[in-house]
Amino acid sequence: MAGPVSTNNPRYVHGYSASVIDSHSHRTAENSAAYLLPFLRPGLTVLDLGCGAGTITTGLAARVAPGRVAAIDIEPGVLEVARANAGRSGIDTIDFRVGDVYRLDLPDDSVDVAHAHQVLQHLDDPVAALRELARVVRPGGVIAVRDGDYGAFTWYPEHAGLTEWRDLYRAVARRSGGEPDAGRHLVAWARAAGLDDLTATSSTWTYTRGDGAEWWARTWSERVLSSAFAGHAVESGLATQVDLERLSRAWLEWAAHPDAWFMVPHGEVLATVAT
Repeated sequence: MAGPVSTNNPRYVHGYSASVIDSHSHRTAENSAAYLLPFLRPGLTVLDLGCGAGTITTGLAARVAPGRVAAIDIEPGVLEVARANAGRSGIDTIDFRVGDVYRLDLPDDSVDVAHAHQVLQHLDDPVAALRELARVVRPGGVIAVRDGDYGAFTWYPEHAGLTEWRDLYRAVARRSGGEPDAGRHLVAWARAAGLDDLTATSSTWTYTRGDGAEWWARTWSERVLSSAFAGHAVESGLATQVDLERLSRAWLEWAAHPDAWFMVPHGEVLATVAT
C-alpha cells in the first residue's frame, strides 16, 4: 500500500484502515458501475467523486481515454493508494486531487459524466451534493450514483450476531450524519436536487462459501475491531469493546457454514442534466 492512510476522518464512518482499503480495492468498473458503462465512450471527461482506492476509477478511465478523469477524494492518504493502483494499470489520464463534495474545484459545465459510488450514504446533505454534481456536468451529460442499502442486506444462514452488527452499523452511520439505507433514497434525492430525467436500476454483490463469503466475512471481522467504525461505535456509547469482539467472531462463525450466502443490494440512478 502506498503512503500512510488516516482512520479518523469524522465525515467517513468506515475510515481508511487496511481492512477497509482491502475491501474497496476489490471494486471494479465491471462489478460496481456496470449500469454506467454503456454510456461511456472515448473522449468523454469524467469526474469520479469519492474515488477511494481508485480501482473503479481506472476502469472508467480506460473506457474514456484519451478523455481525462478527475478523481477526487477528501482523504489525501487514500489518493496515494489510488495513484499507485493507476500506475500499476498503466493509466495516465487520471488527475487525482483532494476535494470537497459540496465545493468542487471545477468550473460549471466542465465534465461529461459525474460518478459517485457509495458516497451519498455518508453525507449529511446528499441533495446538495447532487446539485453540485449537476453544476459541473455539461447539459446533456450524465450523473451516475450507486449506493448500498444496509437495511436490505440478506444472508443465510440466519445469525443473531450479523443482525446485531447490521443494527449497530445503521445506528453508527446515522449518528455520524449519514443514511445507511441510501440505495432506496436515490430517486427521491435526485428529484429533490432538481434532476428529473432519471433511470433507476438496482444490482447486487453476492458472496457464497468458496466464492467470496470467507473474504467478505474476514474484512468485516477486521473492520468491526480496527476501522473507524469501531471507534465511532465505542465513542458514541452504542457498543463496548466486548460487543465488538463478539460481533467480529460472529462474522467468522457465519462464514464457516457450508451454505453461507450473502447479498448486498444497491440502488443506482442515472440522471441526465437538462439542456
